[in-house]
Amino acid sequence: MSIHQLPDTLVNQIAAGEVIERPASVVKELVENALDAGARRIDIDLEEGGVRLVRVRDDGLGIAPGELALAVSRHATSKIASLDDLERVATLGFRGEALPSIASVSRFSIGSRRAGADRGAALQVDGGRVGEVEPRAHPQGTTVEVRDLFYNVPARRKFLRAERTELGHIEDWLRSLALARPDVELRVTHNGRASRRYRGGAEGLALDEGAGRLMETLGEAFARAALRVEHALGPRTAGDGGEAAPGLRLHGWIAQPTYSRASADQQYLYVNGRAVRDRSVAHAVKQAYSDVLFHGRQPAYVLFLELDPTRVDVNVHPAKHEVRFRDARMVHDFVYRALHQALADTRAGNAPLVAAVTTQAQVARELAARVAGQPGLSLCDDGVRDAYALLYGSGATVAVAESTAAAFQGDGASPIVPMPDGGCDGIPPLGFAIAQLHGIFILSEAADGLVVVDMHAAHERIGYEKLKAAHDGAGLRVQPLLVPQAVAVSEREADVAEREAETLAALGFEVGRTGPQSLLLRGVPALLAHGDTEALRRDVLADLREHGESRRVREARDELLSTMACHGAVRANRRLTIAEMNALLREMEATERSGQCNHGRPTWTHIPLSGIDRWFMRGR
Repeated sequence: MSIHQLPDTLVNQIAAGEVIERPASVVKELVENALDAGARRIDIDLEEGGVRLVRVRDDGLGIAPGELALAVSRHATSKIASLDDLERVATLGFRGEALPSIASVSRFSIGSRRAGADRGAALQVDGGRVGEVEPRAHPQGTTVEVRDLFYNVPARRKFLRAERTELGHIEDWLRSLALARPDVELRVTHNGRASRRYRGGAEGLALDEGAGRLMETLGEAFARAALRVEHALGPRTAGDGGEAAPGLRLHGWIAQPTYSRASADQQYLYVNGRAVRDRSVAHAVKQAYSDVLFHGRQPAYVLFLELDPTRVDVNVHPAKHEVRFRDARMVHDFVYRALHQALADTRAGNAPLVAAVTTQAQVARELAARVAGQPGLSLCDDGVRDAYALLYGSGATVAVAESTAAAFQGDGASPIVPMPDGGCDGIPPLGFAIAQLHGIFILSEAADGLVVVDMHAAHERIGYEKLKAAHDGAGLRVQPLLVPQAVAVSEREADVAEREAETLAALGFEVGRTGPQSLLLRGVPALLAHGDTEALRRDVLADLREHGESRRVREARDELLSTMACHGAVRANRRLTIAEMNALLREMEATERSGQCNHGRPTWTHIPLSGIDRWFMRGR
């Protein structure tokens, strides 16, 4: 077959194959166009899961009659005019492919009126065949109708799923959009019936700049467990050392580890307002949760990352689902450190984002009133310090085996963190102990109910954090190998090892390059010398190659220290005095990540007095 030019309709249908996967893709493209046009209210009407009809109406700027035909032609857009514009894209759409692609595989119509115009205009497109622009009455804004999606591409239509499934994909995307744009009202109907409404404007923004939408979209359970994240990194000039770097800001909400999911269905990431998937950021989040999440569970979060548009490329995926960072390593490290610190601050007894309340209105008031923070510790000296000495004093020996069984011992000058000073200025967050239940649980009377503590799990986390602090103070020791090992690697791995020699040394590996595909290993981390250091080295190199950073050594170390802490924690059926129980409660309030044990299980729970009242139908 000779080379020939493809007809425009076929070109658009090929483009549609990349951009338009299902009705949800149509909704995404049309709604994003509406947002770029400044819409504050968007109505979305659907029939048969969007297969029969998708209609999107907005109150945005509108399109002039003379530009309607251009709007459905390829690579026509009002959003960029030069390469500079493309490198700093601030709009959701920019390629000018969506409308012609959609119009080529559907019965398409568009009507619009600009602000101040006497009347609007409309245009019909049937399977890519463009009609004439006609005058038509229309309110300010734009309406786009897409009927019978893929009617002229039956092979594509066969891949569509059941009505309920396709509607579910649309609802999932709208939920994601609603989280990002609480200022915009979204109204959805399906088969003529109201399906969903997200209030916008003042109502949408009233609760903590978008926290109201958090309630609407992800529910009260997420809001109860949510921790507010607000972290920024200021810009660095070239004079500060190295290349100039822009500012970064990360804000949003992450769920406490005790609120986890079986799947990644509540993970939302936005880069400069655009919902995306990014492996590097996902990896950073996973690492931040690695020390607190139950095995096999997924964290939940809604995170907004903001940076200079010139430092991120949004033009790497036809449907704009992915981005590429110019400084991926810096972004990964920034996200990890921000979330790691936020999770470290989740001491037992911290005020939740939403208190235990029974109505949505009460939840909304609580949500608007406060964000998660660390309350001041309240310590009462009623024998607590004597009991603390029994639990954490000279009787407790903390051994950290680093090949030669070097030990840190609690002997008065131990690395054990002392209890903070404090007076009797009220009831502490975890209250005061009143009893021990079955030798396993501590019952404590709190200001507004009952606190139940799993004493082994809590003591395990406290010991684990102390072991980590002690080991961090000593640093990672390197155990030299009696006989250096020659290691065969790929050329790419050898390049990484040579480039990241200082990073590897900081992780405890003394390694040098001896050839294009060979390394010489002279030392390994002493604490892990008796483990599978070969597999560990491979994993570390893989992490450095893909993410520019690795926590494999720390994770392996932490796993060992966790096991040690577990063996050193108080066991079930050990009877504690009231003073010993209070000592444990106060230490929980002072210890990072003490809301969950080393394996991610919760260490305590709170039962509000109102809940206990309901057990006995008091007040009815």
